[in-house]
Amino acid sequence: MADTASPMPHVMPTYGRLPVALARGDGSRVWDVNGHEYLDALSGIAVNTLGHAHPRLVAALQDQVAKLIHTSNYYQIPLQEELAARLVRLSGLNNVFFCNSGLEANEGALKLARKYGHDVLGFDTPQTLVFEGAFHGRSLATLSATANPKVQAGFAPLVPGFVRVALNDLAAVEAAFAAHPQISAIFLETIQGEGGINPARVEFLQGLRKLCDARNVLLMLDEVQCGIGRTGKWFAHQWAGIQPDVMPLAKGLGSGVPVGAIVCGPRAAGVLQAGNHGTTFGGNPLAMRAGVTTIDVMEQDGLVAHAAAMGERLMNLLREGLAADLATGRVREIRGQGLMIGIELDRPCGVLLQRALEAHLLISVTADRVVRLLPALVVSAAEVDEIAARLLPLIRAFLQEQPA
Repeated sequence: MADTASPMPHVMPTYGRLPVALARGDGSRVWDVNGHEYLDALSGIAVNTLGHAHPRLVAALQDQVAKLIHTSNYYQIPLQEELAARLVRLSGLNNVFFCNSGLEANEGALKLARKYGHDVLGFDTPQTLVFEGAFHGRSLATLSATANPKVQAGFAPLVPGFVRVALNDLAAVEAAFAAHPQISAIFLETIQGEGGINPARVEFLQGLRKLCDARNVLLMLDEVQCGIGRTGKWFAHQWAGIQPDVMPLAKGLGSGVPVGAIVCGPRAAGVLQAGNHGTTFGGNPLAMRAGVTTIDVMEQDGLVAHAAAMGERLMNLLREGLAADLATGRVREIRGQGLMIGIELDRPCGVLLQRALEAHLLISVTADRVVRLLPALVVSAAEVDEIAARLLPLIRAFLQEQPA
């Protein structure tokens, strides 16, 4: 029975929604149904790469809708090849499978790892090494790879075949291989998003790459949230000077249109063949046009370098504005890369979601005590300054209320 007390009584209550309904947007600004303006420092959780209503994206999508939205993967879709060619060029990898979301991209990567273990390594029960703090999705397989008891609760039995160790601990990884000889893949977020903006260290990523090469296993880097220019490189792993064998992408790839992708290097590119995997909506012309246009605008406007510069500016403002709280430990750390920033407090801070909304600022809180900022890559220097000006007083006032 619908909850008639809810403003959305016929929608399943699977989200804790804030009391606002957004009606339109422009760049890094959005307006609610009552005409109130908000500064968007979340961009749909790292989705709206080009901000809201970018004129070139709007024109491209309007043109595509008037031509062809969907056919089927029974047929050739030239726009798939256009987007795949761009991703191959930017990543240095070999080929791409298109789907609809980060969950689907991660699910497909896990299937690929299983098949690689069977077909290439000859394992009877291949396993995947995953990490504490990870979040890869909410399907049964990605939920099982995730390290969050709250989101796993109530969904046992989980899918077997996962070995979990601490992030940034290469010795623990090596010990896991010794104890579990049928590990066929290592799977991690280059920067953990839902887990609290926790980066895999450069030397750790480099060590994983060497270990995978030595053992002929797959290095699979989940760049669903941190990819597509967000960190100031096209892909976050490029800061470590390595390449993965498998890279799931989504979120920012379509600037709001659902697009997921699995990008594969030589070791993984031939594992999935006809009949092994598929999707009805994945790779449809509308989604592919969104992806092609997003990358074209990013390249033409230099948005990757812009993300690096704006991220550095915002990080500096946050560190300056919270210097006293960093010194006392009330702010434990401000971390991230580019326009993917986390402010870890010494106490749960979910209340800041509502307070930021009241200050007409859209943010996120993740891992209970981390304020997460993910502005659109088109955010201006003035808007970065405004994000800091609205957010810093909220954090400082919150930290003064009571001890942790």
